[in-house]
Amino acid sequence: MRVLVVTNLVPDASTPQRGRWVRDQIAAIRGRGIEVEEFGFPRGSSNYLPAARSLRTLLRRERFDLVHAHYGLAGWVARLAGARPLLVTFHGTDVRHPVVGPMSRRLAWRVDMASAVSRSLFAEENDRPGLPPVPGSAVLPCGPALDRFAPASRAAARETLGLDRDGRYLLFPADPARPEKRGDRAAALAAAAEATLLTGGSIEPEAMSTWINAADAVVVTSDYEGFGMAAIEALACDVPVLSTPVGVAPYLLAGIEGCLCAPFDAEGWAAAAHPHLAADDPRVDGSARAATLAAGPMAERVIEVYRHLTADAG
Repeated sequence: MRVLVVTNLVPDASTPQRGRWVRDQIAAIRGRGIEVEEFGFPRGSSNYLPAARSLRTLLRRERFDLVHAHYGLAGWVARLAGARPLLVTFHGTDVRHPVVGPMSRRLAWRVDMASAVSRSLFAEENDRPGLPPVPGSAVLPCGPALDRFAPASRAAARETLGLDRDGRYLLFPADPARPEKRGDRAAALAAAAEATLLTGGSIEPEAMSTWINAADAVVVTSDYEGFGMAAIEALACDVPVLSTPVGVAPYLLAGIEGCLCAPFDAEGWAAAAHPHLAADDPRVDGSARAATLAAGPMAERVIEVYRHLTADAG
């Protein structure tokens, strides 16, 4: 089987981690014997039509059994290029965004299969509509490559990053400039908990495990999440997670002592964070739960969908 992955979730200097989860999925699928080629193009409205033309040329020149697009606008590029059969995986912002969201919801009816990285994307969340109930839709998370994430010495991680060995640190792993991630809430929490807030956005993927292990807890204060990769990565390091009930957080954090999944409240969250901030090296028992959502198991689900779609096409 030969598959072409189309995506505009490509990294740049300011966001080196963008699309890492897509590349992790590709690696996991290749590791299971499927031939996968990539067609990536940068974000920005001026890039979509040129990408569609280039992709159409590629599809006329080479044969692929299936095209898998990641993100709604990349799905439109693939559809305009004539890709068939076409699977589109929606990731979150493409569904909830006030402009891109309606385009993604229309696209879901116009492809051979629509999938989402979590079930929550098929429902309304915080007054933002979800994907329509298209027959045959699937839930196909990407999942992180957890070989990069494991518990490590907090003291050593802080030394590597030049942080105070005895500091009180909360890690907000997202880009604070993204409004849906609610960096304002994370800042309010840090102030209430008398902690220093560490922020993501420009952290290299290979360094994220070090930042997680350096923190007393990871905080996810988002209005919505398509999936919730950062929380999984934190649990793989046995680092406590405080999260709003978005994406996979209700499943991921349920029953794990020391973690919190609740609507945001600065004082309540600060009370939950205080025991972690006071401990020498706070840890939770989270790695086994995280492993259930890793790239490998998720790739198995994607391959089953590939086989289903190519069988139908044949």
